[in-house]
Amino acid sequence: MLKITFAVGAQVVFTLRHRRNPCHVALQCLGKLDVKSQIGPKLPSSTFLNEIVSNSCCTHLSVRCYAKNKDKKSNKGQKKISIDENFLAEHLKYNAMKTEMEKAVAALKNNYIKNLSLRSSTGALDSLPVTFEGDEYLIQDLAQIVRKNPKTIILNMISFPQAIPAVLESLKASGMNLNPQQDKTSIFIPIPKVTKEHRENLSKGAKALFIKTKDTIKELQNKNIKLLKDNDSLATDLVHTLQDQITAVADKYVLEAQRIMEEKQNELKGDS
Repeated sequence: MLKITFAVGAQVVFTLRHRRNPCHVALQCLGKLDVKSQIGPKLPSSTFLNEIVSNSCCTHLSVRCYAKNKDKKSNKGQKKISIDENFLAEHLKYNAMKTEMEKAVAALKNNYIKNLSLRSSTGALDSLPVTFEGDEYLIQDLAQIVRKNPKTIILNMISFPQAIPAVLESLKASGMNLNPQQDKTSIFIPIPKVTKEHRENLSKGAKALFIKTKDTIKELQNKNIKLLKDNDSLATDLVHTLQDQITAVADKYVLEAQRIMEEKQNELKGDS
């Protein structure tokens, strides 16, 4: 029995190596064909096995080849980086970078409070930025803000009438779903109702502000990495390690900004 098994196995290997017809080899091993074996003497015939092979046309001889699992690639590069602040402070202006990233997240919070509320308020308009003649101002610096009634806010632009187009543009781009109307040197701002559409527009505004914050953080990340790469006194391995650390710090603040955005969106949509 051992000799038969060895012979059959050897014939299979020979078939794969020389691309011979597997049916021919199977029948030869089982004694179906009276052909001289390529490896050794013809094996004893078996009527039972001959019938199986004849009925199945030798289709039961198969070889399975397993490809490498490509999904394993996606798991690479996902190692968790432990941030060593002392290590970073030794090689770059880490505290300055960290402070700027914290400011970006704080500015996002502040923008959400002032510019993305379900009800427009005079307080939200006070600090709305306006770009005028190459400089940035707040609306309160250019206009007198008056709440005529619960449904209308008026901006008196008599002191800076030339700034009216810039103020109108800023109001429309504020993300507060405002539709300002000009009447001579006054701008009337109807306060929008809290509709589903209004909530969705505010939610989109929240995402737009988050993207700006994310871009600011990533710019700080890239700026500091570039400074490291330009420093010829640092070894390549050290630069790679520091780069991973800086990226981990930036990712941490981006995740914090994303969490704040999601909380604000839930609030605006009424999910919280």
